[in-house]
Amino acid sequence: MLRLREVASVSKVVLGGRMGRYSNPASVTARLEREVAEYLSADHALAVNSGTSALLAALVGVGIGPGDEVLVPAYTWVSTAAAPLLLGAVPVLVDVDETLTMDVADLERKITSRTRAIVPVHMLNLVADMDAVMAVAQRHGLKVVEDACQAFGVLYRGRRVGTIGHAGAFSFSHTKNISAGEGGMLVTSDAHVAARAQMFHDVGSYTRASWTPTSEPLFIGMNLKMSELPAAVLRPQLKTLERRLSRMRAHRAAMVAEFAQDESIRVSPHHDPENATGLTVVFDNAARAERFATARGVTRLIDTERHVFTNWESVRGKRTYDPRFDPYAGRTAPRDPVSPDRSPRTLDVLRRTCKISVRDDYPTPVIRVAARQMVRTLQSMPQRPADVAPEPRLAESVRS
Repeated sequence: MLRLREVASVSKVVLGGRMGRYSNPASVTARLEREVAEYLSADHALAVNSGTSALLAALVGVGIGPGDEVLVPAYTWVSTAAAPLLLGAVPVLVDVDETLTMDVADLERKITSRTRAIVPVHMLNLVADMDAVMAVAQRHGLKVVEDACQAFGVLYRGRRVGTIGHAGAFSFSHTKNISAGEGGMLVTSDAHVAARAQMFHDVGSYTRASWTPTSEPLFIGMNLKMSELPAAVLRPQLKTLERRLSRMRAHRAAMVAEFAQDESIRVSPHHDPENATGLTVVFDNAARAERFATARGVTRLIDTERHVFTNWESVRGKRTYDPRFDPYAGRTAPRDPVSPDRSPRTLDVLRRTCKISVRDDYPTPVIRVAARQMVRTLQSMPQRPADVAPEPRLAESVRS
């Protein structure tokens, strides 16, 4: 539901009659780009029409194309894997650990002579271990595109996610930290990446006065532009985001304190616990997690449909819009890099992990009551044999 300040912002654009960003000399979208760049401490920001478009433009920006391999986590929204395929590249799955982000040891194992980029994902406001990811990328000469679609504004060790790699992608769809229903943003501090992304997002047949100067010849792209209307919805939200994130951190801390009452509820490890915003808990076996997920505000991650790689039917089937466009053609490596047997550890983690809604629009006492009810839900259920002995699983290597 739009708040009054957002309605006023949109009304101003509608009454002005200029809803295309390049048709408006005082573009609201251009102002949003400048404000996002300043907020994130990035040199360049490019507004687009979705998070998927931001990923596409970012991958084009860093030079990804046909024949390349792009390393993506096995737990993410399907767009993270779809974007490389749309550019003729092949996504290769990397296991996630109990932080629900890339297992850096598996990341390094998956690098081949064709690997050109890594796409770490900050799922559910949970941050990937970017210091470790960047170290791997530097050793192997790889580009890093952060998929921060679900973590706009979130901190990793004093830096905003999306600004640590060579480029970052954000989404403003209906479930994100700030939302316009749809919309996205690419950020980078590399002028060459910015220039290529700008060409790609606006057909590329001519230049705009506001584009980043470059000596690279123009190339054909797509039309991924954001209009003035979503920008008008987003600008007022950007001004209140820090307050909302602060409340989410406080609510997370309150819930963690309540969960300490039951030793069977283990809060998932986090790569920056002092700034943690999202909250997940992990159990020793899947049965316990399944039962905990019956509580209100709780979801077991294996049940989240297209975020689980085994449900990416179009990606797993290697089907593009035309059979003549086959990124897998001529490959000696396995032609099914997203098959279920390639990431068993991820499936084990997702079966045992539940996400918990950390709402910023509820009073803290209500959050505490909700957490207590979750604990009671788990404690009130009689134990079954499956709850006693943990399921066999691979050894953990994640830092807590």
